[in-house]
Amino acid sequence: MQIRRRTFFKVGAAATAAAVAGRSRPASAATAAKGLSETSPAVLVDTTRCVGCRACEAACSEANRLAEPVEGDDVFAAARSTTPANFTVVNRREAGARERFVKTQCMHCVDPACASACLTRAIEKTPEGPVVYHPSRCMGCRYCMVACPFDVPKFEYDKASPFIRKCTFCAERQAAGQQPACTSVCPSGALTFGKRGELLHEARNRLYGQGAKYEPHIYGEHEAGGTSWLYISDLPLDKIGLPNDLLTQPYSSLSQPALAAVPFVLTLWPPLLMGLYTFSQRRANNEHDAAPGEGEEVRHA
Repeated sequence: MQIRRRTFFKVGAAATAAAVAGRSRPASAATAAKGLSETSPAVLVDTTRCVGCRACEAACSEANRLAEPVEGDDVFAAARSTTPANFTVVNRREAGARERFVKTQCMHCVDPACASACLTRAIEKTPEGPVVYHPSRCMGCRYCMVACPFDVPKFEYDKASPFIRKCTFCAERQAAGQQPACTSVCPSGALTFGKRGELLHEARNRLYGQGAKYEPHIYGEHEAGGTSWLYISDLPLDKIGLPNDLLTQPYSSLSQPALAAVPFVLTLWPPLLMGLYTFSQRRANNEHDAAPGEGEEVRHA
């Protein structure tokens, strides 16, 4: 197969355009997400009110058709992380004589790094706010797991046909006008569901109101560019089990430059290498044609 010089450069130009287009799409999605951040759904977690009943775990398991959580207080003996079968967990945290319980799940970032890292848009930030997962689009690259600063997406390593699993913020329930399953059953008021801007206002009222007992920080207001799950606590942030060394800029801004090279490699390099191969083959054939034939006498001047 031979490629003419003009055709080769046309293919290269088209591939470059595709790479640029692939680079610009996440940026527009990020801008739209930021514009909706104050009115998007969110949850305020007040760790001073959580009693460790784990009703949120049971409700989450039922709503997502997962295995029932293990019963008993023995689960608090060691800190747990979310798993493909447990989208949310409650851990016991201690600081001196104080004991608190902290719920952990997907943070549903305003500008999620996992969605930015996904090459097939299997993980997607919806216009309504939740970060959801589409199994039919997933190719199993697990870039989302690497990109997430909260270590939330989990891979089903024990399955023959594995998928990524994580909390979806009960997107289907929200679309039907219902609260997420976990917030709807909290008996102590530790979980408050509402609009992010309003919850930030409520959090500030609790932090700086009369007789305030909280650490003066709303976790999730700025961490990783902002999250839909906001935490307030009377314990230092490094004691409640959430990452306390995160950037305030979205982590998607760090992953996009590297991922922008992916469409470039996938679209431009194949025709480029094919062109180089064709040119080398043509050169080899020309040199062969110019060489003396087999058995032909070589004359010297």
